[in-house]
Amino acid sequence: MQHGASVLSDAELLAIILRTGTKGKSVIEIAMELLRDSNGLRILSGYSTGKLQKTAGIGKDKAATLIAAFELGRRAGTGNKWLIDEPVKGPHVIGKYFCDILKDEQKENFIVVCMNTQNRIVKYEIISKGSLDHSIVHPREVFKVAIDNLAKSIILVHNHPSGNPEPSLSDIQVTKRIADAGRIFEIPVLDHMIIAGDKYTSLNERGII
Repeated sequence: MQHGASVLSDAELLAIILRTGTKGKSVIEIAMELLRDSNGLRILSGYSTGKLQKTAGIGKDKAATLIAAFELGRRAGTGNKWLIDEPVKGPHVIGKYFCDILKDEQKENFIVVCMNTQNRIVKYEIISKGSLDHSIVHPREVFKVAIDNLAKSIILVHNHPSGNPEPSLSDIQVTKRIADAGRIFEIPVLDHMIIAGDKYTSLNERGII
């Protein structure tokens, strides 16, 4: 630190925030494991406290500390609390933002984006990561995130590491099931975006929602 925080690696910065390791792993090793499993800080910063706690050595307090640090970083970087400076007025805004985040992601992520009444993003959370199977993405998981974050509407985002932005049959089934649940919860599903490298598909524009 005598040379400034900018010389430290991502793992070293995370280790300072986490402070302590476990009997089996040093704090640096825990930080490296977090970064490896999430494929980097950009994705890691979208994790919930529950998802962070799945890493051995991360308890409730450390998860809360990490979430606070990520939020401070976002606010310092944008000058306000919004993840995107402009209100979301169409799929191109979400597409551009998440293409940048997910373009090199090798695992499929299913993300719930929470919106307020001004169509601004207040939070996004990854609820599934790995080999995406539509049977494991349930409306109750989606709307728990929405309700916890006081969302007035939501946008679904998931990526296709294959680079093909076309929706599969299961993508369409999941979209319709969650959109139907949104009508019950009175939290509209505005769109489901499929990200594939630098390309994206809006299932709203396709008429599926």
